[in-house]
Amino acid sequence: MESAADLQDTASLTLKFEFNPKLGIDNPVLSLAEDHDPSDIRSLERPRFCLLSKEEGRSFGFHLQQELGRARHVVCRVEPGTSAQRQGLREGDRILGVNNHVVEHEDSEVVIRRIQASGPRVLLTVWAQHVLDVARALQGNDALLCPILGPEVRPRLCHIVKDEGGFGFTVTHEHRGSFWLVLSTGGAAERAGVPPGARLLEVNGVSVEKFTHNQLSKKLWQSGEQVTLLVAGPEVEEKCRQLGMPLAAPLAEGWALPTKPRCLHLEKGPQGFGFVLREEKGLDGRLGQFLWEVDPGLPAERAGMQAGDRLVAVAGDSVEGLSHEETVSRIRAQGSCVSLTVVDPEADRFFSMVRLSPLLFLESTEVCGSPQDTCSASLVEIKHPPVEDPAMPPVPVGSRQCFLYPGPGGGYGFRLSCAASGPRLFISQVTLGGSAAQAGLQRGDVILEVNGYPVGGEIDLERLKQLAEAEPPLCLKLATRSPQGLEAWIPSGSGKDWALASDLL
Repeated sequence: MESAADLQDTASLTLKFEFNPKLGIDNPVLSLAEDHDPSDIRSLERPRFCLLSKEEGRSFGFHLQQELGRARHVVCRVEPGTSAQRQGLREGDRILGVNNHVVEHEDSEVVIRRIQASGPRVLLTVWAQHVLDVARALQGNDALLCPILGPEVRPRLCHIVKDEGGFGFTVTHEHRGSFWLVLSTGGAAERAGVPPGARLLEVNGVSVEKFTHNQLSKKLWQSGEQVTLLVAGPEVEEKCRQLGMPLAAPLAEGWALPTKPRCLHLEKGPQGFGFVLREEKGLDGRLGQFLWEVDPGLPAERAGMQAGDRLVAVAGDSVEGLSHEETVSRIRAQGSCVSLTVVDPEADRFFSMVRLSPLLFLESTEVCGSPQDTCSASLVEIKHPPVEDPAMPPVPVGSRQCFLYPGPGGGYGFRLSCAASGPRLFISQVTLGGSAAQAGLQRGDVILEVNGYPVGGEIDLERLKQLAEAEPPLCLKLATRSPQGLEAWIPSGSGKDWALASDLL
C-alpha cells in the first residue's frame, strides 16, 4: 500500500514520451510539477548509499521483503530509532547493492545472507521506487544504477607492525578529520600495502572523521607495536567522490592482515566428525558457537579444527544470531560432507576490534562453499523429473568458455545435473563466492563441452568424473538458457523462493 507521501512524490515526478520528428523516435521527457523540489533531479543521477551499523545484540532496524514472483528486494518497514532510520533508509526503497555486490537479480535468500554475513556494518545501495523507474528510463544503463568498485580501486584494511623505523609513515592534515599519510620508502606501512598519498579513515576500527591531530597521535601511540588502518588511495577517493559513494569499511580489501578466517572441509567418518559444538560467551562477552573436544585422528582434526575455534558460518552462510539448536540443525542438514568457517581466538579479537565480519575477507583468502563443493562424488547429480515436465527447450545459439580452478576443498563450486529424457547437462546450482561463480557460471547454463570433449545425449558419468579430476583448469564450453526455459526445466521445489517474505535485518 503506497502512502500519501509516496503518491505525491510520484505525481510530482513523471516520465512522458514525446515524438521527435528529426529522429523518428519517442524521447523520454521528465515532467515536473510546479511545486517540484529541484533536488529530485539530482537524485536521478545516482543512487543513495546507506551505511548501517548495529550495536551488540541489535539489528540494523529494517525489514526486507521480496515481491511475489519478482527478484525485487523492497524495504517494507523501518524501525524507529535504529541505524536504518538514522541513515535515511525508507519504506519502499529498493535495494540494488550490498557492499560491493549487485543484488538486484539475486534470490531474496541470497541477499539476506549477504547482509547477515556483513557483520556489524553494511553498505546498501538503494533507490526510491518511483525515482528508480525514471532513472532507468533516462539513463538506459543499469551499471550506473548500482556502481561497484573494481579490484585495486577499493579502500584497504592494512595491518602494520612496527620495525626499527616505526610504523613507516607521518601524518599531514588540513583540518579536523582530514588526514593523509606520507610513507617512508620501504617502511612498514608501504610493505603492509598502504598506497602513496592515502587518506586515513579508521584506526583499529575507530573512525578518525572527528579526530583532532592530537587525538589521532594519542590513538596511534596507544596502539603499541602494531596498528590496523583503513585507508583509501587518491584514485579510490576520487572514484568514490564521482559516484557519491562513501569510503566505507565494508568495501575494504584486506592487506597483510595478521590473521584470517579458516575454511574446514569435513567428511564424516565411521566415528563421526570428531568434535563438540557448545554455546558460550567469548572473550568479548558475546554468545557464540564454539568448537571443543576435537578428537585426535578424526575428520575435524585432520581438517585443521582447533579447540576453542568459534564457528562463524556453515556452508558459507553466517550463523551470527542463530541459537545453538538452529546452528546444529544447519550442520546436520549438510549431511556427511560439511564446510565450516571458523576463527581462532586471535582472529576473533582482531575482527571484533575492526568491527568487520571475517566473512567479508574470504574472497581474498579462501572460499568456503557448500558441502557439494567439497565432495567430488557429488559433482554429478542425476535428476529424473516427473513425466509431465515439459521437454527441454533448445539451446540458444552462441557459446562461451569458462576456465575453473578448484577451491581449498578441491571442489569447483557448482552442481551439475541432467534429466533422464533431456539431451544435455546443465548447471543446477552455483555456490556464492566459489570458483564457478567467479568464472561467471550461472544456474541453467548448458554444458556443451568439458575439457574439449563434447557432451551429447549419451552421458558417461565415469568419464565426466575423470575429466573433473584431471589437472586444472577445468575448461567448460557453455550456452546460456533463457530464464523462461530455465524455470520450466528446473522447478522451484517448495516454491519458497517466490513466497512473499519479510525478514528483520
